[in-house]
Amino acid sequence: MISTNLSETKKSQKTILNHEKVRIICDDLLSSQAIKEKSVDLIITSPPYNLDMPYGTYEDFMPYEEYLKWSTKWMEKCYQLSKDGGRFCLNVPLDKNKGGHHSVAADLTACAKQAGWEYFSTIIWNEGNISRRTAWGSFMSASAPYIIAPVEVIIVLYKEHWKKSKRGKSDISKQEFMDWTNGLWTFSGESKKRVGHPAPFPIELPARCIKLFSYTDDVVLDPFVGSGTTLIAAVKNGRYAIGIDIDKNYCQLSSQRLMSEAKLNQTNFLFD
Repeated sequence: MISTNLSETKKSQKTILNHEKVRIICDDLLSSQAIKEKSVDLIITSPPYNLDMPYGTYEDFMPYEEYLKWSTKWMEKCYQLSKDGGRFCLNVPLDKNKGGHHSVAADLTACAKQAGWEYFSTIIWNEGNISRRTAWGSFMSASAPYIIAPVEVIIVLYKEHWKKSKRGKSDISKQEFMDWTNGLWTFSGESKKRVGHPAPFPIELPARCIKLFSYTDDVVLDPFVGSGTTLIAAVKNGRYAIGIDIDKNYCQLSSQRLMSEAKLNQTNFLFD
């Protein structure tokens, strides 16, 4: 029952969806008190990339050093919400050249360590249909060529210890385990138009992380819930899910997608 997990969270005036399996909260992660500390088994998220994406409420561009300071703060909050032995899957670009050349994955890994997380590994996601490049710097010249890696990464981190202290039920197949423990994942990205969000990831990404790094009935959190893909994957795979987003429209979008794609049982809604 969800009562042993989500319903123990502090009551929130900003709850958009409250179901026995999943809760969506419209709030600022940094100041939110809606989730109990040390209650989350697995965090999966893709935060704003600081690329001036057209999000609704959030301004997605700040000086890079400020972006790293902000990233450390929100990862500290996630650390507080995670159980000891909790895992954290962080989907970010390998690097970027908008506003200067930056080793984003390396820098955010350093931020995560500063926030308390321990590093475990990095999965390379070969998206396949990544946007076509439009500039090469000094074309066909050694003068100043640009190099752009057409991949994203999933940085895998943990709190305190990697091995889970409590036994649970795993639902991953032998073939999935063999394939997914290979740290090069190849599958297509998601359509912005289909889900109605400027930077969605495909359900395959959180689904793999959920089955590989959590037990059934574990609690999964996405602190930047966006279009709700992580929550859909969690519910479909027998986990409890919590999502937070500062933008009410995205919280409502996530709720609508959960209703249609995860087929929530409407008799199992809870009321604060």
